[in-house]
Amino acid sequence: MNPTKTQTPGLSRILKLAWPERRRLGLGLIFLILGSSMLLIYPQAVKVIIDEALGSGQPSAVDQAALMMLAVFCVQALAGGMRYYLFTSAGEKIVASLREQLYRSIMEQDIAFFDSRRTGELMSRLASDATVLQNAVSVNISMSMRNLGAAVGGLILLIYTSPVLAFGLLGCVPPLAIGTALFGRRVRKISRDVQDALAETGIVAEETISGIRTVRAFAKESSEVQRYAKAVQRSYGLARLRIRSIAYISALASLLGYAAIAGVLWYGGRLVIAGEMSVGDLTSFILYAMTVAVAVGALGSLWTDFMSATGAARRVFEILDRQPEIPLRGGQTLPRVTGYLQFQAVDFYYPSRPDVMVLQELDLNIRPGEVVALVGPSGSGKSTIASLICRFYDPAKGRVCLDGQDVRTLDGEWLRQQIGVVSQDPVLLSASIAANIRYGKATATDAEVEAAARAAHAHEFISGFPQGYDTIVGERGIQLSGGQRQRVAIARAMLKDPRILILDEATSALDAESEHLVQEALDLLMQSRTTVVIAHRLSTVRNADRVLVIQGGRIVQSGGHQELMNEREGMYYKLVNRQFVVT
Repeated sequence: MNPTKTQTPGLSRILKLAWPERRRLGLGLIFLILGSSMLLIYPQAVKVIIDEALGSGQPSAVDQAALMMLAVFCVQALAGGMRYYLFTSAGEKIVASLREQLYRSIMEQDIAFFDSRRTGELMSRLASDATVLQNAVSVNISMSMRNLGAAVGGLILLIYTSPVLAFGLLGCVPPLAIGTALFGRRVRKISRDVQDALAETGIVAEETISGIRTVRAFAKESSEVQRYAKAVQRSYGLARLRIRSIAYISALASLLGYAAIAGVLWYGGRLVIAGEMSVGDLTSFILYAMTVAVAVGALGSLWTDFMSATGAARRVFEILDRQPEIPLRGGQTLPRVTGYLQFQAVDFYYPSRPDVMVLQELDLNIRPGEVVALVGPSGSGKSTIASLICRFYDPAKGRVCLDGQDVRTLDGEWLRQQIGVVSQDPVLLSASIAANIRYGKATATDAEVEAAARAAHAHEFISGFPQGYDTIVGERGIQLSGGQRQRVAIARAMLKDPRILILDEATSALDAESEHLVQEALDLLMQSRTTVVIAHRLSTVRNADRVLVIQGGRIVQSGGHQELMNEREGMYYKLVNRQFVVT
């Protein structure tokens, strides 16, 4: 199943985002119509005031017209406030729902998706792109309908007041419409580039801030600031180009509008002098003309905003429409798991590097409860084997089986619940120690959490903290030492109680004392579980039931530690003498 390719979405699809909030938007529409109606009534009151003041001179008529105009403004203000509240609150609800959908879609993507995308890019889609769409499906809808109503209603009243002046005024509409359409396409493309540039600035910032210790260690603060400034300047340059395009169409609309009003004043003045039109009619016509001009100008600006939204929408819908090649859920579950693993003639390459074959015709059987160590040079395929067991990827050829069942037929979420992973640099949540251990089993009691910590030799150092198990570990567990993070990760795996355990270089970065404690915890964790150990230290593999030497994506040696050490010309003997740290 290939990911869905998303074309640039049309306005209809963007507007469909507003459908769940149709009731609130419908009520807002009522207030919008009411407010727009009031906007079209008050010029009639102005007409009465001027004609009465210049004509009969009856103060009562002027007073009544003024009171009517005040009442109209009061209703219009109330309706405008309610319209703004309803449409804006609906927009906030829409964007909140959109962000939830977008985040859910991101989390359900296969690992290959994340291999080809950077964190900052995805963060930009959740933040800035979603906000652009929020305005498009809420406030901009409100403003568009308000201005469209004002333009249509004002045009009808213009024709009613003076057909001759009205049709003369309409002469500016065709060039304005053509100009808006042409510049709208340009703005849409530039807006898409602006969003991409903003995403790039987010990527730079995310990489630098998350890796601040590396930046500081290499004294690269100035160069990173320059890199970020360069990305910001690029987005600024594109934003200026977009603003310039919008300014051109705004200037054109303004010029045509004011030129039309000047023409109306000139010709209308001659009609008043000729007695064919009253001063009040001319005044109300001018007010309607200004209302229509402002509304049409606003519609042109809103059109460019909608074009900007299509650029952001393309990026958002690209993720919402993408179907992961490896579904997160769906498939069968096994009533009982023994932990028997098989690789049958497996070929594999990473989707982001299809020209590099990582595993070639790999055959491997791991018996239930067996501890198998994978050793070999960097890039030989050891971690890839672990990734295929977890079904982070599917093989290009062959099968990976659990208890004789192809893992592609199993429910992915259920499969990974049977597997525990302890890596070289475990990632901890920026939460309490208890929350990080409980990540292995959400329903675990405090007693179960503590029992897992004791088994992992973590209870001693946890108890030494003033807040104990409530101690916040910081981003990625930075407040803990490497050995402490490892023991918390082991406690998390123990609490999960998996049938299959993967230890990915779990002790390679530890000092001797920390390694001793972690190794004791790992020995306890490995009991009665199928275990795959990936290691660069001899101490972590010498007690394995079987050692597999991987080179070039193939198994070149297999046997116990001492058996392989007796093969003086073999790869394992060379690795032990050249790479492993013997303790």
